[in-house]
Amino acid sequence: MKISLSDAHTLVCDTLMRCNVSRNNAASVATALVAAEASGQGGHGFRRVPAYSAQARAGKVDGNATPQMEKSAPGVLRIDAQYGFAYPALDLMMDHLPDMVRQQGIALASIFKSHHAGVMGLTVERLAEQGLAAMMFANAPAAMAAWGGRRPMFGTNPIAFGVPVGSAGDPVIIDLALSKVARGKIMAAKQKGVEIPDDWAFDTDGNPTTDPVKALDGTMVPAGGVKGAALAMMVELLAAGLTGAQFGHQSSSLFDDKGKPPALGQMIIAIDPASTGGAGVMDHLAAIANEIAAEDGVRLPGRRGKSARAIAEVDGLEIEDDVMSAIEAIK
Repeated sequence: MKISLSDAHTLVCDTLMRCNVSRNNAASVATALVAAEASGQGGHGFRRVPAYSAQARAGKVDGNATPQMEKSAPGVLRIDAQYGFAYPALDLMMDHLPDMVRQQGIALASIFKSHHAGVMGLTVERLAEQGLAAMMFANAPAAMAAWGGRRPMFGTNPIAFGVPVGSAGDPVIIDLALSKVARGKIMAAKQKGVEIPDDWAFDTDGNPTTDPVKALDGTMVPAGGVKGAALAMMVELLAAGLTGAQFGHQSSSLFDDKGKPPALGQMIIAIDPASTGGAGVMDHLAAIANEIAAEDGVRLPGRRGKSARAIAEVDGLEIEDDVMSAIEAIK
């Protein structure tokens, strides 16, 4: 069915509020999920509503939490998400980190006791639209083994990067999981009852599988083999080790309401390009962006999602029937 963005936001917000989520937190989560859906990232959009709602009802995520922050050093913002959703903590980060960056050229936010970080490209895009370059790292419940192993140790551990490019237009936004595909795609396949490609995941015996259920019980294939596994370890150390959050192998699933809060971590590092590159840096960034985009068939990363959101603003969202039915069943 078709639904406008405003109606979609109201639907998600009202659903979460029925599940013991405060109005402010529900609005923050709804904004993130609707933006993800509008960007074409359905695995991080409306398909998350049933799990989020169930977890809030069970207390696995505190829907009434208010994130707390401290400036633990001149360039460091430390945020305790209080076992709540990540999005209110990220909103709090946005209220303070940009000014810190402009004052001293670089600053970072360390978030712990957090939850699912969603589409991280949308977070770094918010900073890039304020003229800042940004990197974001997040850990997730264990879904990938260390290279050569079978025991899940790291999550899909996404990384995101955003940078303004001056007169070249919208920021360049890079957002990717360090597994071959995001785990949300396998969850979506399970919900739809369809198979997955045989190069996405391994079963518990370490064999390739096309069964999404066996894939969720097993491990994900890392992007780029041993290099992807090493990068996943790097993100684990940045997002959980340095923030004091739980490591992926200690965290409970983001897909069900069983167990204790996942208590994950996120780290955001933001840079003022004028501080590192001088007065002409925006023209410099625009030059390379234009050079890359000049070749036929090349699209700068982030532009597709931005265009999809602009279309959704006018045309609304097409929501799959099974997703809408699952949301409407939440009473």
